[in-house]
Amino acid sequence: MRSTPHPLRACVLALCAAAAGGAFASSHREAPSIAGMPKLDATDFYMFRSYEPGRQDYVTLIANYQPDQSPYGGPNYFAMDPDVLYEIHLDTDGDAVENISFQFRFRNTLRDIQLPISDKQVSIPLVQSGGISAPNGATSNLRETYTLGIVRGDRRKAKAEAVTMAGGGAEFDKPTDNIGDKTFGGPAGYAAYANQHLYTVNIPGCAAPGRVFVGQRKDSFSVALGQVFDLINLNPLGAPNANPDALAGKNITTMALEVPIACLAGSDPVIGGWTSASVRQGRLIASPPKRGHGTTALNGGAWAQVSRLGMPLVNELVIGLKDKDRFNSAKPKDDGQFADYVTNPTLPALIQTLFPSAQAPTHFPRTDLVAAFLTGVEGVNKPANVKAAEMLRLNTGIAPTPKAGQMNLGVLAGDLAGFPNGRRPGDDIVDAELRVAMGVLCVATGASDTLKVGCKPADAPAGAAALTDGATQSAAQFLEVFPYLTTPLPGAQ
Repeated sequence: MRSTPHPLRACVLALCAAAAGGAFASSHREAPSIAGMPKLDATDFYMFRSYEPGRQDYVTLIANYQPDQSPYGGPNYFAMDPDVLYEIHLDTDGDAVENISFQFRFRNTLRDIQLPISDKQVSIPLVQSGGISAPNGATSNLRETYTLGIVRGDRRKAKAEAVTMAGGGAEFDKPTDNIGDKTFGGPAGYAAYANQHLYTVNIPGCAAPGRVFVGQRKDSFSVALGQVFDLINLNPLGAPNANPDALAGKNITTMALEVPIACLAGSDPVIGGWTSASVRQGRLIASPPKRGHGTTALNGGAWAQVSRLGMPLVNELVIGLKDKDRFNSAKPKDDGQFADYVTNPTLPALIQTLFPSAQAPTHFPRTDLVAAFLTGVEGVNKPANVKAAEMLRLNTGIAPTPKAGQMNLGVLAGDLAGFPNGRRPGDDIVDAELRVAMGVLCVATGASDTLKVGCKPADAPAGAAALTDGATQSAAQFLEVFPYLTTPLPGAQ
């Protein structure tokens, strides 16, 4: 595998492939249609070389869904949708078309626990009838399971092969959401319970086994969300930690995979990735619905993609309002239709309007953002034969940085294993992307354009500014082991 050429180590201030135009908020409710379909709403996508000790030969893929989960959100909590196809796609040759797709399908099975009330057996109204300590226990009224398949080639034409447990079996249990301390015996009790749902798996076509975990986690993003969308009601040149994390009290649902690098990377070590959610084109509402759990609709027809997330923050504050739903339904190979939003972004102009001292870059088209957003940066995470398209890109030839040594600004701070060379949970993409939007690449490339991004320092008056939303993120907030994201907040203590 190829490592980063030595001369580029002098250019670590480039931040390289941070998303073009960047912004401030995780992908929560980023488009009009997806705001009404929270079970299909991808919030964050991570892709990085595993930094758990002894797992450096693996890549971790994490797709988070269902934003803004209040921990006390019962009695139904946040099961995944059995009528949705959730996927993680990988482009292993730079042509903007998926070569590998991992497909998650869910199923909800109602145990229908009943209690004798006088002379009748009556169904309980809760998802549990007592404490829960193991998968599919007798006190669990609702069992949520999933299957995992791998597709090599066209995700709609090639046949999926089943990913199976190391001991056999292809149906995996998903842990019940963290209802509260009484149900699970406190934080340690829930952690022990959730860890029983961490599976070693056999992946067809891979010589070594991988791992998978699907379940509720604490929201892994930190951002001053309210202030950002209130016309950036904060001081972007202020001190870190000046604003509270708006998502500190929220959970999300995680689909996490750990896959051997040898199973993903070919002659070019750079891989691209994104997640999507699709529904059937036709839906009929059953009236009255069948007895059971979540059986109110009949679905048919071809799959229609309604959610997409690769590079973070793109749809919120790069794509125009009229095209947000279209972007969510598009494939990377068709991203040319959105090129104007990258080459002529509106966010820097808005920032300058609100903060006149932060002048927007002056060169157009924004070739620095094309390199950052659509191709990757040469020598860091740009495939040898790349078609311009939006996705997260990772150079698997760059060794992971141990948790204790990670810098939250990734490449910007000299940590080449961090964002935008993939994305780790502790990478502060808000600050990083804000600086890219205002032209840090132009400043870092120098007058001779070392990074070949097509601009120079004079083109970005605010390119060297230490812009921030004031809500910091770091590796210290996360686990050192798979699945890295921390246990969810309890509904009651």
